Amino acid sequence: MEDFFKEFEERPELQSVVVEGVELEKGSRVLLLPRPGGDIMDVALADKVAFVEGIEQDYEGRIYLAVTLEDDPGRDLGGARILGHRFFFSPEEVVPLDPEDARGA
Repeated sequence: MEDFFKEFEERPELQSVVVEGVELEKGSRVLLLPRPGGDIMDVALADKVAFVEGIEQDYEGRIYLAVTLEDDPGRDLGGARILGHRFFFSPEEVVPLDPEDARGA
């Protein structure tokens, strides 16, 4: 079991991930499009514009984008990893946005 945790701790931190041919990294703007059948938070966050705050990888190798909402007045709390201001989506659940493009949001 100790080897399991050691392997995870030695895993390099992800700096970017490519979505729809666009390299996303911390600070990138994305449109949230949660997969169908999600929970109530997915419904509430659908079509919101967010900023990537980090790229995480779980023990099974799945990648998640930690995001904060553009219109959240407490967005800085998400950067500090405070619950309720930081959300996780798979790369398949976001659409990259140009820095100036909010796609009507």
